[in-house]
Amino acid sequence: MTTAAAMTYTSLVDDIITYAERSDEPFISQVPRFIMMAENRLSSEFKPLGYQRVVTGSLASNTMLKPARWRRTKSFSILNGVSRLYLFERSYEYCRTYWPDETVLEVPRYYGDYDYEHFFIAPTPSDNFDFELSYYERPEPLSSANETNWTTQYAPQLLLYATMLEAMPFLKMSERIPEFQALLDRAMMAIAKEDDSRVTDASAQRS
Repeated sequence: MTTAAAMTYTSLVDDIITYAERSDEPFISQVPRFIMMAENRLSSEFKPLGYQRVVTGSLASNTMLKPARWRRTKSFSILNGVSRLYLFERSYEYCRTYWPDETVLEVPRYYGDYDYEHFFIAPTPSDNFDFELSYYERPEPLSSANETNWTTQYAPQLLLYATMLEAMPFLKMSERIPEFQALLDRAMMAIAKEDDSRVTDASAQRS
């Protein structure tokens, strides 16, 4: 029985070398950088269901460390007794203005970016509220020590096209950028359509 093909970091590197028709050391040494830039491009421009994560914990301060590889928040809620309250996203300045005295404690209503790695909560929590944070992440970066992630398993075409797109300037083949951009856009649209159908199917089952 033939084993089904699957993408790994190593096979992606080999594919890029084959697609580019380059085997010289200057190019090969840059392939990991192309892959890293492609992963950053995908996590910035694309938000599939596979990039979504949910974490829970206890909220006891007006600042909170964001999860590793966080890129964008989808929803942020707390449990106040048996009621779930969804916090509203606001700017840091709004939160500070709304609740200028952080020593005064109350049930939180808002959150914002304190910096890239922390949230700011207002009002300052009056209890150790249980929270649930739904967010989009950048999948764990690929490397020789981490051969697979969600994208290699479920959307390998995205990585191939995005990496080739990043390689084009190095190869001085700008005329091929529209070709790989179109392939990438089509692949992203197909996956987004699959995600939309899952949401529609779930809604139909609940109704």
